[in-house]
Amino acid sequence: MAGYNELKGLRVKYLSADPANPEDGQVWYNSTTGNLRVQGIGVAAWSSGAPTINARSEASHGGTQTAAIISGGSPGNLTSTEEYNGSGWSAGGALNTGRLKHGGAGIQTATLVFGGVTSPPNVYQTVNESYDGTSWTEEADLSTARYNGGNGCGTQTSALYSGGYNGSNLDNTEEWNGTSWTAGTAYPTIIRDFPLVGTQDAALGFGGYTPPAPGSKTLGLANSYDGSTWTSVTAMNTGRANLTGGGIQTYAIGAGGYRTPTLAPTANTEIWDGTSWTESADLATARRSLAGSKSGTASAFLGCTGYTPGSPAGVSLTEEYNFSSSTVTAAAWSSGANYPAAGYGGAGCGTSTAGLGFSGQPTAWNTLTCKFDGSTWTTSGALPTGRRYMAGLGTQTAALAAQGLAIGAPAVNTAYEFDGSAWTAVNSASNSTGFIAGFGIQTAGVTCGGAPLSSATEEYDGTDWSTGGTMNTGRGNLASAGTQTAGIAYGGDNPPPGSSASETYDGSSWTTGPSLNRGVFALGGTGATNTAALGMGGYTSPPTQITGTELYDGTSWVTQPNMATARGYNQLSFGTGASAVTVGDFPSANTVEIFTGETVSTNPASNLSVS
Repeated sequence: MAGYNELKGLRVKYLSADPANPEDGQVWYNSTTGNLRVQGIGVAAWSSGAPTINARSEASHGGTQTAAIISGGSPGNLTSTEEYNGSGWSAGGALNTGRLKHGGAGIQTATLVFGGVTSPPNVYQTVNESYDGTSWTEEADLSTARYNGGNGCGTQTSALYSGGYNGSNLDNTEEWNGTSWTAGTAYPTIIRDFPLVGTQDAALGFGGYTPPAPGSKTLGLANSYDGSTWTSVTAMNTGRANLTGGGIQTYAIGAGGYRTPTLAPTANTEIWDGTSWTESADLATARRSLAGSKSGTASAFLGCTGYTPGSPAGVSLTEEYNFSSSTVTAAAWSSGANYPAAGYGGAGCGTSTAGLGFSGQPTAWNTLTCKFDGSTWTTSGALPTGRRYMAGLGTQTAALAAQGLAIGAPAVNTAYEFDGSAWTAVNSASNSTGFIAGFGIQTAGVTCGGAPLSSATEEYDGTDWSTGGTMNTGRGNLASAGTQTAGIAYGGDNPPPGSSASETYDGSSWTTGPSLNRGVFALGGTGATNTAALGMGGYTSPPTQITGTELYDGTSWVTQPNMATARGYNQLSFGTGASAVTVGDFPSANTVEIFTGETVSTNPASNLSVS
């Protein structure tokens, strides 16, 4: 007679090797090692994400951790929209009506925002707008003008909004059916400034404050809604208002907010499992009036922007909450070993562990050539003639320096090749120009742009130069990345203001691409491909050095963590979109910063003890 194992199979999988992608809590027996194994149970943690383009608070929000959206808010009555792709933020379409403290529902490509207030003076809004991922369209207005309600929840065609204030404190509920708003069952408490999560017929509201005065009584009360009836459920452990939240009726997250009597922001995070609330990992930065990925899950949540006492106009901070057996290491800039001399306006090429920096100004940089191995700099063969604002491309052992401004002299068209130890003069390019960019390798390189506002492109095959396709936007002081047949140029302009234009090159012609999130010139740039280019620092108009960093992911430019030091004319940059080095600063510096992109690693499985 067959035994249980033959009929039903093993209760624990019997494997000769650990599975490639085990799930949290999965158990198996490894017959090769003789160990009973378990994949680590998830750990809760917040990690830093790329900052938003604009610092703000009191914005509408929605979407998921890897496809979030925020719009409007303060300072002022913002109309701008930003979208997050899990790596960084990019600009979206502008609201028709700028406002703050408005409600929202839906996902990044199908969002609804409603109500809010414009100030000063306070004008309570009934305006309702839908978003298709590109532009906003006016829809039927709310029945009751209000702001600071329950933030809203649901979808673009089935939304819920409760509570709020319009000169009087409210408890009424409105339901949106994709065409119009109708009255729903009143919230159990007259309340303001609390999250609603879930769907129109399976919602959860929690936290908030009650009248008579804002913050006079913060609440941890929670209520669930089935589409017709509100039911009281277990209260939060820490009563507060002005918090953000996300998830579903039976599995939700609440983070941030403030408590009385001080109204100081809190970093508290709590998880609702459908029965009770549990304290979880705290935000790194306590804040209130923050936005979040309310349509996502409680185990993969995004908290961004908000208010802190030191930044009353709002912050650009982004944090990601994950409950997972994976460890997320956020992208970041870190300090590197100082360059051998201080300067700016040089060029670079290679990788972050095999890079090359050369030339620039002042005198100490004129002919200086230095190799970088990821940790230290080594001086190598000097460039025969000093120059600045030239094109640099190739690798540490096969580089090209072309064109640029001679020290104390006009623009030049001369070029040199580097073999890993010495520079050798080669055929000159056709155009004499400075403030130029270059990309590719020594035997298949491209130089483009230049001052004043040049749109010229030249290609180098290792021996001769030829004319390439004309750029769509002539400019100097630009950055570039990629290969001869898959390149990208971005930013620039000389004189200012800076350009936000980017365009890609296929080896013969240029195609206009998505714009940077800000106009910037004299920025650093690098990248091995035209789908992973990095731009850092530079100047915005009026001329102001910035710390901002943006990554092109092949679709759009998204924000990345800011550099520690605002830098201009720091064009001595090299590496990839995931690992880059930038050197120097105007008017003179030798400091170095190294960029490392976000990584996600799965925590290893462990052995189970068996007695």
